[in-house]
Amino acid sequence: MGQKKQPYKLIYVILLLTVFVTSSFYDDKPKILIIGDSISIGYMPFVKESLSGVAVVEHNLGNAQHTGTGLKNIEAWIGDTNWDIIQFNWGLWDLCYRHPDSKVYGNRDKINGTITYTVKEYADNLEAIVQMIKKKSNAKLIFVTTSYVPNQEAGRYTNDAKKYNKAAKKVMRKYDVVVNDIYKASKVIHKEYGIGDHDVHYTKEGYMKLGEKISEFLLTQIMTKI
Repeated sequence: MGQKKQPYKLIYVILLLTVFVTSSFYDDKPKILIIGDSISIGYMPFVKESLSGVAVVEHNLGNAQHTGTGLKNIEAWIGDTNWDIIQFNWGLWDLCYRHPDSKVYGNRDKINGTITYTVKEYADNLEAIVQMIKKKSNAKLIFVTTSYVPNQEAGRYTNDAKKYNKAAKKVMRKYDVVVNDIYKASKVIHKEYGIGDHDVHYTKEGYMKLGEKISEFLLTQIMTKI
């Protein structure tokens, strides 16, 4: 297994060095804003450290939760900074069922609860958010798909992640937004480094693995900006 991964890691290192050398000719490093839920918060430290030599990476303040929260806060999160890249993701909160009487953390309950946003509502919200970002910023946009949902999760159905990702990718194609589809990779990583079949979150090692995937993709996009 290790030998098969070495060529890819070598390419990553070469790409990192290339970006580092190229960016050294410029006064300012590319500025990247990551907007997302707790999964992005989890991998953010690893991405920030991995790209520290070539880019300034920031995360929106707090948890971006669902697309409804995004609609209310996206302009404030972008602020007046001249971002080169804005990476964003939603989904896990949108497809979550909640019930006020549920004793599970976050009132999650996929049996008796109500969906936060339907697939159509999610797509409509994403479309509105993309329009708002494009009006506010000239940054290159990257959408990261929803990560894996284990089958014992109390408030979410495993197959919904695929449905919401399909709808999201359709919106992104419409607006020429680059998509980093991490779903398959997140599923593999979760099997080994997830907290468990009842939780969408990851161990520290899992977030590090996700962070590698995000960093590698961002590097390729930075190359087009310098």
